[in-house]
Amino acid sequence: MTRDTGVSGRRDGRAVLLAAGLADLAVGALGSALGAARGLLRRSDAAELASETERDLMARGRLVLDRYAVAPPAHLELLARHVVARRADDGV
Repeated sequence: MTRDTGVSGRRDGRAVLLAAGLADLAVGALGSALGAARGLLRRSDAAELASETERDLMARGRLVLDRYAVAPPAHLELLARHVVARRADDGV
């Protein structure tokens, strides 16, 4: 059963309804996350699971740093390397 609050036709009413829906979604997700955390704390292999999680996070951090920290080589530098490699292959 739905109820018309009378505000759904106006723009500010739509914003209120969207915000309320988003807040409800966030509360539901938070409740699910807390339930999952409680379940993980009850596990007998929690220390091993924490260690695996730490390794996984470290690997992800390395990937992110490798992706964004190192600037790619300049385009002309790449072209020059290709020319040098071709000349070496041709024996010039």
